[in-house]
Amino acid sequence: MIRTFAITTDLKLLKDIAMERLTDPNIKWYWVDFDSPEEEEVKLLKTYFHFHPLAIEDCLHFLQRPKLDHYEGYDFFVLHTLNQSSLMSKEVDVFVGSNFIVTFHLTSSAEIECIQQRLLENNAIFNRGAKYIYYLLMDKIVDEFFPSVYQLEDELNEIEAKDADQNLIEDVYEIRKKLLRLRRTIFPMRELLYRILNSENLIIPKEERIYFMDIYDHLLKLSEMIESNREMTADIRDSYISINSNRMNTIMKTLTVMTSIFIPLTFIASIYGMNFQNMPELTWKFGYYSVLITMFIFGSIMLIGLWLKGWFK
Repeated sequence: MIRTFAITTDLKLLKDIAMERLTDPNIKWYWVDFDSPEEEEVKLLKTYFHFHPLAIEDCLHFLQRPKLDHYEGYDFFVLHTLNQSSLMSKEVDVFVGSNFIVTFHLTSSAEIECIQQRLLENNAIFNRGAKYIYYLLMDKIVDEFFPSVYQLEDELNEIEAKDADQNLIEDVYEIRKKLLRLRRTIFPMRELLYRILNSENLIIPKEERIYFMDIYDHLLKLSEMIESNREMTADIRDSYISINSNRMNTIMKTLTVMTSIFIPLTFIASIYGMNFQNMPELTWKFGYYSVLITMFIFGSIMLIGLWLKGWFK
């Protein structure tokens, strides 16, 4: 499906007009949106707009890294939007010229639909031009990153307030996996904004540059939040491992104490449990009591020795 929006020289909006009318002299600038286009509609990128084959190839081969390419008469951008449910990236390709903007996406985009609705409702945008639509689109895309990051941060704060157990650690690993998905989307977008602000070929007027700087600041904040949350997941994981190691050490220490005490007692019992006929102690009247006293003395010596070494602290 193709949607067209055209702004006339007298600042009137024309919607869903024929492609042939976009070149009329009274058209100030226009926006063409390719939403889940069919094969015949895709061909218009080459036959009508005459975009570079490499740019068209990037549109059709999902998923390209966010990037900026300069061509004669227009700039080509690859943007990433975010699927809020799966946190996976979706690609939106944008061609921006002096008097036009063309967006191309193989799946529906809520961000583009939102900007189209703003265009229909706010005629103050009409005089801003195609590059302002591109700014609004990027700003909306970046704004949609925040809810997912905030949600994961809230989940981590809840986990941090609880005692770590196996179920919570599994939740932490799941959150860490989601943060990695967000990182793969947000960090390349941050690099793209840096290129836009520092590109020599892309001339951004001073009054518009501040808007893109604001988007870049948002992406920096998102990047810091993701890294901070990743560090928090690592801290929770390390704390859980440390607690488990300490618990294991306590258990091993208890077992070692018991083993150290009972090894000599077991040794004595095993000797007198052999029942050889020529063992004189077996017929001794006080042999049983003597062995018990000897075992008690050995056990007491072991307990005192371990206590002096600080094993019971």
